[in-house]
Parts: sequence; C-alpha cells; structure tokens
Amino acid sequence: MSLPHLTLSSYADVERAMLTLVEEHFLNGRFLQTLGAGAYSEAQIRYFALQYGYYSRHFPRVLGAAIAAMPPIDTWWVPIADNLWDEAGRGQPGRAHEKLYLTFLRTVAPDARLDGHGIPDVPMSKAVGKAVDTFIQFFREATPLQAMAAVGLGSELFAGQVMARIGEGFRHPHYQRRGPINTLFWDVHADEHEPRHYQLCKQILETFTSTHDLEVMYETGRYIALSEAQMYDELHEEMMSL
Repeated sequence: MSLPHLTLSSYADVERAMLTLVEEHFLNGRFLQTLGAGAYSEAQIRYFALQYGYYSRHFPRVLGAAIAAMPPIDTWWVPIADNLWDEAGRGQPGRAHEKLYLTFLRTVAPDARLDGHGIPDVPMSKAVGKAVDTFIQFFREATPLQAMAAVGLGSELFAGQVMARIGEGFRHPHYQRRGPINTLFWDVHADEHEPRHYQLCKQILETFTSTHDLEVMYETGRYIALSEAQMYDELHEEMMSL
C-alpha cells in the first residue's frame, strides 16, 4: 500500500479523501456508468446478479474475520457484530441478506438453477473470489485500528451510496422488459443499514487524531476500497466478454 501525497490533519480530511476516491473509482467507474445507462444486455445483468450473490454471501465471513482482529473490548467488536447481525436479518424471518438477495436474483435470473441454500450451479468468478480473499487475508495481520478502518472507511462509508446507485441502475426501463426487478436488497442497504454501520465504526475511528493514525486509516481504507472497485471493474470485463 502506498499513500498518495495528501495533507491529513483531521478525520474529516480522511473522509473527504475517501469520498473523492469513491467518486473516481466507483461512481464514475465502468460498471456503474454502464449499468446506469441501461447498456448491459439481459445475459450480462444475469451474470452480475449470480456473481454478486457470491460476494454478498461471503461478506459475513469478512465481518467474522474483522471481529477476530479486534481487541477483546466490547466498544470495538460490538459495532462489527451489529453489522453481522444485520446480515442475519436481526433474527426476522426472510430478512437475512442471503434471503433478501434471492428476491433480487429471481427477478433478474428466474431460470437460474439454485441448490437448497440458494447457491447457483455456476462457479464464483475470479474477480469476486479475489475481492473476498483480499478482505479476509488483510485481517490476518491487521491491527485493531486497521481492521476497523478496513470495515468503516474501506466499505461502510460508501457502501450505501454505491448500493443506492446499483438499485437505481437496475430500475432503468431497459432492464424491466421481462418484468419489474426487485431492488429491495439494494434499497435496504442504502437507506437503512450501511449509514448506521458506518456511524458505529466512525465512533471508534474518529478518536484517533495523530497524523500517523490518520494516514494509517486512509491507507487502509484506500487499499480495501480499491480492491472492491477492482472487483466491479473486472466483473464489467467479464460481462462484456459474454
């Protein structure tokens, strides 16, 4: 990881730098721009739906790895555990993210063959597998601060914004020709879950104010965010090759 030349004197500076990165690599990236323009084919959005399902399915493992990197202090691991509990639907039937995702998948790929757990009969792509592995492997050596920054700044800070754009993209008229696409999975994350998840992480992160710590947080957030951005870009390449 290498730190671009930035002046970071406050946590707000770190947030601004991360949001600039998100604008460039996510919002203006090839995947979201193409999706929002309604320019993907039916086969291409079907491919994305199947592959992102793997990323969503593995995210609880990412959070579990993050908890393992936290100190045994409840103010540190509880915010991540709360995120993990959201993944489980907070115990409400049908609200687990694994189940919510199926409401989206079945409207995009109604012919997909799924096993009893909702796992498709197509393998996980290299792009998704690499993103998941990068996240989990990072936590093996991460300090608690790096682990919290990886989840907070490297994912939750912008996840709601990105997922809102994905949900909006799938509501483009071009993708509705076979019937309406259910975007509840994306809307729930954008409107409710991700903003709260980030605030819980931020309560810890903003207590670190030294220049060194600010640089560590930005460097970590940048590394993890760019890994996810690369996943979207590589999924775009795979979709365009169909």
